Amino acid sequence: MERRALLKSAAASCIAMSSVAAFEQPAVAGQFTGKIKKAVKFHMATGNASVADKFRMIRDVGFDGVETRVKLGQENDALVRSYAEASQSTGLPIHGVIHSDNPDLVGAIDQAKMLGATSVLHVVKYDRNIGYLQNHEQTKQIIRRAIEHAEKQGVMILCENVWASYLIEPMGMARFIDSFDSPMVGIYFDVGNVVRWGWPQHWLEVIGKRAKKLDIKEYDLTIAMNEGMREGFRKPIGEGSIQWDKVRAELAKIDYQGWATAEVKGGDQERLAEIATQMDRVLDL
Repeated sequence: MERRALLKSAAASCIAMSSVAAFEQPAVAGQFTGKIKKAVKFHMATGNASVADKFRMIRDVGFDGVETRVKLGQENDALVRSYAEASQSTGLPIHGVIHSDNPDLVGAIDQAKMLGATSVLHVVKYDRNIGYLQNHEQTKQIIRRAIEHAEKQGVMILCENVWASYLIEPMGMARFIDSFDSPMVGIYFDVGNVVRWGWPQHWLEVIGKRAKKLDIKEYDLTIAMNEGMREGFRKPIGEGSIQWDKVRAELAKIDYQGWATAEVKGGDQERLAEIATQMDRVLDL
């Protein structure tokens, strides 16, 4: 009886020690854990909460940072200050600012600098009322005029591939970026936007390290062909036509390390947590 009790006690001790050891095992790191930081566009956090509370919510559901829209003009000073204060109080960095195709890149760069951001997202405009070559030169001049200021402030000008029917294939985008011959001009690569005309892994093969930051969304070609092109964005991240394993393979080839920002329909805390989980899965974080 004593021997049986001793064996039972020893077995119980082994099980307990195994449980402790299992509990102490660190979570298995993904391929891009520690390399890719995930973020959301600030406007994706909906509702009437204060700016600080929204920053806190974004942080608490697992995002590493946020991207705000540029708000220029004295009437927006209080709002922009609230972004800076919320970032400081919550510890959630503002990694970039969104400026669309506004030609005032200098003002956007200054706001990015004030917020501690490292980039301005710029959309290269396609003006159909002028010639293609004229548009090409004018859009380049807008960026050229701001390069010296970007270099001085340490803020990148990143051109996003969008549905403007301009710079919609990777070779043309790469040549456009190379024409500036500046490390402060690069590509804000939107993974989902290219599926209408091609595949994101093919873009990454061509643009390589010109891709400084990523926008993350899904696209489903079957839905797009049957229900309308914009409807293709409706699928949850990871459930559409994008071959995320091939995207990751190309990101690994260029040793991508930087920000990936969701650009999908936002919502409350539960919705943002869902987006964070989807990004973890497709980016292997």
